[in-house]
This record gives sequence, structure tokens and C-alpha cells, in this order.
Amino acid sequence: MWLEAHWDRITPVSSLLLPLSLVFRCAAALRRAAYRTGLARAQSLPVPVIVVGNLTAGGTGKTPAVLWLANFLRVRGYVPGIVSRGYGGTRRGPHRVTPASDPYSCGDEPVLLARRSGCEVWIGLDRAAAARALLAARPECNVLISDDGLQHYPLGRDLELCVVDGARALGNGWMLPAGPLREPPSRLLTVDGILINGSAADTTRRDGALARIPAGKQFRMALQGREFHNLLNPGNRTGPEHFRGRRLHAIAGIGDPQRFFRHLEGLGLEFVAHPFPDHHPFRPADIAFADADAIVMTEKDAVKCTAFGDETHWVLPVEAVVEDRCGEFVLARLAALAPHAA
Repeated sequence: MWLEAHWDRITPVSSLLLPLSLVFRCAAALRRAAYRTGLARAQSLPVPVIVVGNLTAGGTGKTPAVLWLANFLRVRGYVPGIVSRGYGGTRRGPHRVTPASDPYSCGDEPVLLARRSGCEVWIGLDRAAAARALLAARPECNVLISDDGLQHYPLGRDLELCVVDGARALGNGWMLPAGPLREPPSRLLTVDGILINGSAADTTRRDGALARIPAGKQFRMALQGREFHNLLNPGNRTGPEHFRGRRLHAIAGIGDPQRFFRHLEGLGLEFVAHPFPDHHPFRPADIAFADADAIVMTEKDAVKCTAFGDETHWVLPVEAVVEDRCGEFVLARLAALAPHAA
């Protein structure tokens, strides 16, 4: 959206919005204070809860981080479950999400998580209620991962991981709508760990909050992927060389479409870029280009385009690669939560 262009630095537009930002900041502080002082109570669950969220509006790589964590825990003997709000969908109450679920009903990210994680996935505006429904359906689940929800304080949590975009960092450092922040930069001081996604050459210089955080709480993360699969025939796979010299279009309806386009450029591809808003409700006309030999898209967008795509559409999955130290940190924290840790 146009406003995001004013979030990376202080501009006349962001300055005009600063009074609204201050109101938002006060409201966020009062809400968090209510839970810290006991005026409002978070709902605890019988298994450890790990929240993977972000401080900024827009994409940071949170969903790939959730997939990495779910797989990391499963390989080490845990039985993780995933809860999410189901943003972009129409469901409100607790609802189970399967690989075949409708992304327009359940949200694109939960459907992607159900397809890729191999975990039980439930959604609901009340994440605690969704978590209880998940545990009732799968009592063998012994750790829960909340996809997003860093600011959803009604859900009690045992570990908070915040994903930060290494390139954009915290933007201009102001809260919505004058800046990208959902909570003030000082919130980073209270999370348990920070995953810095991508290059962070100027992150600590731009963001004092990150500079004050011990190095032991900061972990490196990168998104990798170079093998495409056909939207309608996932078994048909190819590398970027397949698209070189062709009339290629790229679509992205994610929090940071430019991240996807930069990834494609890094693979040596030339294309016409088509950015869309995050969680865009794609329609056939959005992904049809008369001059295209091929159209590539993100995996998140693909879950909404399968019903009307064709053989010219290709999907690029990405994987989060997280430094080993972060996994060791998570396991140590879970072990310390005994007796309800696995």
C-alpha cells in the first residue's frame, strides 16, 4: 500500500500521521500493561507455547520461520501443533485447517502451513480457544507454535521469537500509521530471541533497540529456494534456467513483494513484476498476461491460484535456514519448562 513508502524514513506524510501514531502507542502500552499487572489475564495451556511473530507490519519471513521451527521440533521427537488467527479468511471460531481447506475461508498462510508442516493446524480469532480445540483433537501434541500473535496477549506464552527483516529493520522507528511498528522498539528487549532475516549490515546502526540486545539472543536466518514446481503439476520441477530468455511475469501478494522479486533477480531472472497487497484475493485476471510465456509466484499466493491457474504458472517454494544456535536455544528453553516439556 502507498503508506508503506513513508515507513522507511521520516517524511512529511509520516510526520503528519505522528499524532495518530502516539495515540496507537498509548493504546498498545495500556493494553500490554493490563496483562503485566494482572488486570487482564492470559490463558495458560498445559503444553509449552512458542510465539513466532514480528514487530512490524508487512512481511518479515515469519511463516517460513514457523515451518522451520515445526520441522526442527518434530525431527527431535516433539509433536508440535500450530495455531493462527487465519487472517484474510472468513472463519472466526476455532476451526481445523487441512491441506485441502479453502484459503479464502481459512486464510492463505494457515493452508500453506497445513500443507507444508505436517502438523495439526487450527485457526481462530481467539488463539487460546483454537489452541484448546487443537489439543482436544490431538492430545498427543506436546508443544504449540503460534503463527504470529506476538501482540495477542490473551494467549499465554512460554517463549517469544520475533522475526526482523534484516534490510528494512524497524523502518523509521515510529508506530502505526506513521511507521511500521505494532509496538515500540523497546518491545524487542522483552522477547526471548530475535531472528534476523537476511542481510543486516545496517540493522544495528539504524535501530538502537537491536544494538542493546545481547548477541546471544540474536540469530541469523535466510530464505533459500531455487527449484520451481508447476502450479497444476507439482511433480514437474525445474530450475531458474528454464525461464531464461522467456517472457516472464512474476506476481507476489505478500507482506514485502520486493523480497520475492529480489530473490528472482538473485537467480538471474528478468521479468515483469506485479506486486499485490498482502493476502490479496486473487482472481483469474490477476494472473493472466497475454504476452507471458511463464508466470512465477510465491507459494503463499499459489494456494489461492490453483483453482484457476494453468500450465504456464510456476511456484517457487522457499525454506528458512536458521543458524544451529537458535535451535539449541529453543531446546534448552523447552527443557527448562519441565515437567510439561516433552
